[in-house]
Parts: sequence; structure tokens; C-alpha cells
Amino acid sequence: MDKNRKKYTSEFKEDAVKLITEQGYKITEAARNLGVNATMLGRWKRELEGTIEDASGIQGGAAMKAELSRLRKENKRLKMEREILKKAAAFFAKEMS
Repeated sequence: MDKNRKKYTSEFKEDAVKLITEQGYKITEAARNLGVNATMLGRWKRELEGTIEDASGIQGGAAMKAELSRLRKENKRLKMEREILKKAAAFFAKEMS
């Protein structure tokens, strides 16, 4: 059965996980686009996250989680600001005409 089994390089796995973690794709969407099983892609993600935490140690893992949390909050704030500016631009465009 192993003869028919596909082997994926570590670079492919890392790039696939980056689609989820960095580019915001959902696991099922990325898996469908790459032609792999969603369960397998989820396992690759968990394995790579475990490797990162093991390599960085407990403090590094906690620091990464704190940084991620901070960036998510900043991203949320920036999205809200962008929406406010869009509404203001529409309001002033309406006022000018």
C-alpha cells in the first residue's frame, strides 16, 4: 500500500501551512486547492506548530502567542478604522454633491 502513497516534501508542507496561518485560508479551502486531504493538512499544521514551540521553548512559545494576540487586536482596530474612513468618505462625497 505504501507504493501508492504520496510523499510530500517538508517545504511543501510548510508552504501549505503558511496558506492557513499567514494568508488566512481555511484548512478545507487550502486543502482543496492543493489537492490534499483537509485532515492531513490540519495534522501538518499541528506538527509544525508543535515544532515551533519545542524549538523556541516554553517562553518563546508564550512570547509568540502574546505577539499573535497583540497583532490580532491591532488588525481588528485597523479594520474598524478603515470602515470608519470609508463611511466618512461616503458621507462627505454625498455632502459635496
